[in-house]
Amino acid sequence: MHGWIEAFLFFLPAGFANMAPLFANKIPALNRWKTPMDFGRSYKGVRIFGQNKSLRGLVCGVILGGLVAYIVYHLYSLPYGTTTYVIGGALMGFGALVGDAVESFFKRRVGIQPGNAWFPFDQLDYIIGGLLVSYLVLTPSIVTILRVIILYFGLHLVVSYIGYLLGFKEKPI
Repeated sequence: MHGWIEAFLFFLPAGFANMAPLFANKIPALNRWKTPMDFGRSYKGVRIFGQNKSLRGLVCGVILGGLVAYIVYHLYSLPYGTTTYVIGGALMGFGALVGDAVESFFKRRVGIQPGNAWFPFDQLDYIIGGLLVSYLVLTPSIVTILRVIILYFGLHLVVSYIGYLLGFKEKPI
């Protein structure tokens, strides 16, 4: 399998997990579950993660990360066992969304409001978080990690813009 395609498939669970909160918010049965990840707490007068980071999004991202990993594993030959990759996919989802929440913490500290861009950190947070947490069970090569960063940084920009055009996002980046 070509290295760039392998890198794309390897991190696909995190890519889907990163989008899960947007879609989970549109599902009426899930829309009522709005418990914030920071449980409404503040640090120095500012919400820790903000109102847009919910446990609903985190749980849906973890589940979707594992599910996408299961599908990818069965469609393509990746150098991991099924259970390892599915657990890794769920961890990627968790790491991606926690990375996004941590970035939001710092974003609030520098005074950037929710929904406003903080380039390039908005594009890197989920990638770094997903790679770090999944490294507990998945150990891609340095080359694969670099390819993941390059690919998913660019894809984040493209997918964000498409989400904006489709009305899922208020701003293009």
